[in-house]
Amino acid sequence: MPAIAAIKTGTDPVAPLPVAAFHRTLEEPIYCPKCEATYNLVVDYDWAISRHFENESRRHIAMLRKTITRGHSVDHRITHFESNGVVVVGHSEPEAKPTLEELKISSKLVM
Repeated sequence: MPAIAAIKTGTDPVAPLPVAAFHRTLEEPIYCPKCEATYNLVVDYDWAISRHFENESRRHIAMLRKTITRGHSVDHRITHFESNGVVVVGHSEPEAKPTLEELKISSKLVM
């Protein structure tokens, strides 16, 4: 089953987009009803132009809309969500690796 990705406006995708030859950004984004956060929906182009897309994607979009509304309580820290219609996965940015200087400082404390 195809997946839909929701990416917060003004940010880049954190994880790879759903598998597809070409992607299409849907015209209607998802808005957080409590603030001004907006998420653009990215989907497989072939699926987006099929005549059953509106019915088949309804569950995906409803799950993403609910997740984005709940994300308001944590200030929309997760900027990339993906749904396959069964589960929503939130992709967060990987933590920054410590610099060499930070590692040297911590090794001095151990000795």
